[in-house]
Amino acid sequence: MPLTDSDRSLIERCLARDSRAWRDFVDRFLGLVVHVINHTCHARSVRLGSADVEDMIAEVFLTIVNEDFQVLRRFRGDACLSAYLTVIARRVVVREMLKRRVTASLTDFIEDPSQGLEPTEERISDRDEVQRLLSRLNGSEADVVRMYHLEGKNYGQISAAMGLPENSVGPTLSRARAKLRRVGEAVRH
Repeated sequence: MPLTDSDRSLIERCLARDSRAWRDFVDRFLGLVVHVINHTCHARSVRLGSADVEDMIAEVFLTIVNEDFQVLRRFRGDACLSAYLTVIARRVVVREMLKRRVTASLTDFIEDPSQGLEPTEERISDRDEVQRLLSRLNGSEADVVRMYHLEGKNYGQISAAMGLPENSVGPTLSRARAKLRRVGEAVRH
């Protein structure tokens, strides 16, 4: 879908530093950014607190305004603006997740069946502890968990790297999580 006239005008107003343009831009795309954050985190089985979501929202919009709206200046207009911003927001969110090492907390996989994922008291900050937990998994399971949760790769990338069918990545992650839950339960008891 091509760029709409209203979005083209909004971009032009932002680049011209119209006094109301940025507020209109944020009002128009805030819901989209929040959706991308929630969807990206859900797809990677990461739970964020409201403060983390607010930080990610700010980081996405900061990326857009950085270097005199470079993101908007690079937009060629051959697609709709919301699709372009979805890609930008997703990249920022994944980068922030990796930077903050949110995905490094393997103990977030310890589940209470009645409550879904439960946050743990402490995040794993010691790389040796992460390696110890991963050593409880067989080689391919550990590799899949490492690629998905620590490196932020998607199923397609993992499939290509591991030589596995893409539809077997999800079940492999599920088996690995179940093993990690059992390890976590044994440690707690």
